[in-house]
Amino acid sequence: MTLTTTQPSLIDPFGRTISYLRVSVTDRCDFRCVYCMAEDMTFLPKRDLLTLEELDRLCSAFIARGVKKLRLTGGEPLVRKNLMSLIEGLSRHLMSGDLEELTLTTNGSQLRQHAQALYQHGVRRVNVSLDTLDADKFKAITRWGDFDRVMDGIQAAQDAGLKVKLNAVALRGFNEDEIPSMIAFAHERDMDLTLIETMPLGDIDGDRTDQYLPLSQVRKGLEGAFTLTDLPDQTGGPARYVRIEETGGRLGFITPLTHNFCESCNRVRVTCTGTLYMCLGQDDAADLREPLRASEGDELLQRAIDEAIGRKPKGHDFVIDRTGQAPAVARHMSMTGG
Repeated sequence: MTLTTTQPSLIDPFGRTISYLRVSVTDRCDFRCVYCMAEDMTFLPKRDLLTLEELDRLCSAFIARGVKKLRLTGGEPLVRKNLMSLIEGLSRHLMSGDLEELTLTTNGSQLRQHAQALYQHGVRRVNVSLDTLDADKFKAITRWGDFDRVMDGIQAAQDAGLKVKLNAVALRGFNEDEIPSMIAFAHERDMDLTLIETMPLGDIDGDRTDQYLPLSQVRKGLEGAFTLTDLPDQTGGPARYVRIEETGGRLGFITPLTHNFCESCNRVRVTCTGTLYMCLGQDDAADLREPLRASEGDELLQRAIDEAIGRKPKGHDFVIDRTGQAPAVARHMSMTGG
């Protein structure tokens, strides 16, 4: 069935059209990355989560308002039971042309099992979080992760025809010396690499001031070894890209602290409980679960979405310094969705 977008587009108070939706399908994960979670995380009771049918309906409501790119996240999205049925259902919007891209962010641990099905249901690109190429360091930073399994998953994804982009959080004293080798690893395998500054989200049993590595500093160091050419490329997200002339590959920088990307923000996030966050770095949110469940029609849901978009802020308030060690927002990244 073709979905006709007859309702007006979602435009925030600063004239930005919302065309990109990130939806967390679960807060659970099979890793416990040290910059993302505490090791003894308490997860939401399953009854609080939207059902797969509700997630489909919610995503479809946004697509009816002009959302063209949909990214499924977690936690780790592929640990959500029967997730492929949701992806299969959402693929109808790809076939109708109302949705341009359906993709997901994953830690790679489950890709061997699901890569073929993802491609079959219209997914053409996945982001894999990978912060180091050293198996021992990988185990240390993920606490529970298996490096070889992730490598196997990446290969399975490429074998299935999926385009893979690697995401690495740049962490002082941990992987800053590995960045050139990670560039080589990615580009030799036809993968983009995007570096991300650590973000002050949630209590992680540690001090982020020791982790924080400005990407302006990283770029300056890379310019001593590589030729970096700025690119106008946009993938709908916050990354700014350069081409590494020596490899021919792309390197992205996501810099929420040193050079924020708020002026062009075209995205919102919905958690697995149906909470809409208009900004990753602000606590203001809107409950979409109640209007979703209050009626079989979408009138109440669309009204709640409109009201929320009408108060989307101009930007976030991320900062990391010694005087403000509390996280900018209390919720963990795994709750909001990556």
